Amino acid sequence: MRAGRRTAVDSIRALRDDVYSQPKALDGFIPQRPLSGAAQKRAIFCGSGDSLAACMLASAHSGMAARSADPLDLLRNPPIPRSTDAYIVSISGRTVSNIRVARLSRRAVAITSNPHSRLTRSCGRTIRLMFPNSDVLTAGSVSFLDSALTCMSLVGPVGIRGARKIFARAESASRRITLQNRVFILGGLQTYPLAMYAAAKLHEVLGMPAHYERTEQFSHMGLFSAKKGDTVLVLERHSGHSERLVRGLRGAGLRAIQPDPGPCGRTGEFLFYTFLSQLVPLHIAEQEGRQECHFMESKRLLALSDGMIY
Repeated sequence: MRAGRRTAVDSIRALRDDVYSQPKALDGFIPQRPLSGAAQKRAIFCGSGDSLAACMLASAHSGMAARSADPLDLLRNPPIPRSTDAYIVSISGRTVSNIRVARLSRRAVAITSNPHSRLTRSCGRTIRLMFPNSDVLTAGSVSFLDSALTCMSLVGPVGIRGARKIFARAESASRRITLQNRVFILGGLQTYPLAMYAAAKLHEVLGMPAHYERTEQFSHMGLFSAKKGDTVLVLERHSGHSERLVRGLRGAGLRAIQPDPGPCGRTGEFLFYTFLSQLVPLHIAEQEGRQECHFMESKRLLALSDGMIY
């Protein structure tokens, strides 16, 4: 997901400004009133890119009472949106597939930063995302945080405590992480969406290939494509299972990294891994002297992306 408009300010500096603005922005976060249990069962959260990760986080936070879906899947299976309440996440409100889902759904709610968008006009209700950003086209960070927390708050409590300490811990951890060879990012129910988000930031900011997979499934599938020296980033708390996996990976010559979020609850873990996912590519970009995110310099691919999305 890309945030902001095209301006003369370089996108790496804008990304830094957005990432480091988040602890303060969290002071002003106002959660939504949670849906009832019955309403959660009727709800389907829909979005693309970073917004799909936000939707998946909402489903996980609801204990899987609410569902999440790719908008194209819903368009190709019309009975699903016609019988559900669609919560459609789109920062710009311009994504064509989301707009079509809104028009097809029994009831549609827009979750967007743009109250005057086509998506807003296609929905019966709008939840406006209010976190400020640099308004420069760059990789999505503060917009993702706002949308994910908003979606999560619709299905359960999201108590935010000690955000500045969590950010400082993620900042410290991110500076100790180096990515070598191919990169695999693993997560479970609560963190698999963040593994996807982390891979997206590596793609967008650095143009770096990265694979994301569920922790359990990696041992069945992705592991067999790994080579000695590859990096495996495990976005899960230390447990008997994860520690055994990390030991085994290291014994096989892989660089297994398992950052520790420290003593914090579920929302704190979400914040830690979100910040980490943003800070790692940002620091690498700055170390390499980049001024622009990779996607900004890939003109043909950016044009292709815009043509498919909008």
